Amino acid sequence: MAFTLESPAFENGKTIPDTYVREGRNLSPPLRWRDAPAGTRSFLLVVEDPDAPRGVFRHWAVYDIAAERAGLPEGTTGPERFRQGVNDFGNAGYDGPQPPKGHGVHHYHFRLSALDVEALEAGEETGIAELLDHARPHMIGTADLVGTYEAH
Repeated sequence: MAFTLESPAFENGKTIPDTYVREGRNLSPPLRWRDAPAGTRSFLLVVEDPDAPRGVFRHWAVYDIAAERAGLPEGTTGPERFRQGVNDFGNAGYDGPQPPKGHGVHHYHFRLSALDVEALEAGEETGIAELLDHARPHMIGTADLVGTYEAH
């Protein structure tokens, strides 16, 4: 079986509901995964918008997620035995889609990486780009989910 990531809130390639956008309720969507690769000792979840006007914009990172977990509930705030990185809004937590009005449809990539370490060596105020640098040598598999959103 393939390592997969999904959400009961939206289908892959479909619109992210307003509940999960920054100007809505700004809750993180529920996520679930299955069939992580053998040797997985933790997970890292990163949400990025590659369609942002100034390049990739990072909305959320959750790391040191225990290998026995198979999902995150709606509105995850932690710390639930995991940590969160500082996003590009400057917050250590989830901030949902907020594309500029008139900029068209943006694609939000939820990428879950299976890691071969239990914890990443990162400080409390670590940014998402730096977390990815720490994680890359330890990635043994990834699963992707893409949601879309356009400002009304």
